[in-house]
Amino acid sequence: MEATMMSLFADSSRYVDAFHLFVKSSNEHQLMQEFVDTKLPELISSIELKKPVIDVLGVGSGAGEIDLQMISKMQAIYPGVRIDNIIVEPSPKQISCYKERIAKTKGLDNVTFSWHEKTSFEFESEVKESKQLKKYDFIHMIQMLYYVKDVEATLKFFSSCLAPKGKLVISLVSEKSGWPILWQKYGSRLPLNDLCFQVTSGGVQDILNSMGAKYESYNLHSHTNITECFVEGDHNGELLLDFLTDTCEFNKNAPSDLRDQVLHDLKSLEFSASKDGKILFRNKASVIVVESP
Repeated sequence: MEATMMSLFADSSRYVDAFHLFVKSSNEHQLMQEFVDTKLPELISSIELKKPVIDVLGVGSGAGEIDLQMISKMQAIYPGVRIDNIIVEPSPKQISCYKERIAKTKGLDNVTFSWHEKTSFEFESEVKESKQLKKYDFIHMIQMLYYVKDVEATLKFFSSCLAPKGKLVISLVSEKSGWPILWQKYGSRLPLNDLCFQVTSGGVQDILNSMGAKYESYNLHSHTNITECFVEGDHNGELLLDFLTDTCEFNKNAPSDLRDQVLHDLKSLEFSASKDGKILFRNKASVIVVESP
């Protein structure tokens, strides 16, 4: 790693800004919404609900957009049933955005929200220390496994938190997207720290297979418009480049040879496609639904 570069994750405010811009520039949330609309109702209906409440755990919920979409589906299938929604999210800025979203959303009278401003590992450690393992009917981990140090241990713990017939929904980048190629090619020169940024859906499925877990996988053929990355001095382009490389102010701090190589590659067919004058980065993703053990 180049000595002058710092991980984007180390600047939480800039990270959140870059993340929100990346989401805005991508059709991934739209495809995730389609998954929620078409696949989730059947999954929720199969939950074995033998109590007057649905226990939900969101791990790395961010600003809550996907959370509330899923809760809406639960309300439609189980009208009037109380939903206890536990949120584990380390970013105070994201939690604030989540609470603002709740305030603007109608029909949440039967939903309670409890906040844990901490990482998934801190939450796991707290639960283990208390020796009170609560069981959840529905757990979701949307695009968050990159930020844990031990993916296998994380999957084992949260799988153990599932109630009978419960579901664990995981979304993350596919091994067929441009991300793994980028990580493999430039990871040694980027400040990826000791987190699992290179984990893909294929790697997660390998772990689940070794655990003997029962799961299903769904593909999301998503892309992100990164055209602004190639406009010199464009603020949004610089934020997108930060997110793609997980480097704070990559355009400013990266050595010129690295910056030129990354920009050249991002424009190539290996990573992106050109359509209607736009450069669309391939960030294919997968949704993995794990059954209760």
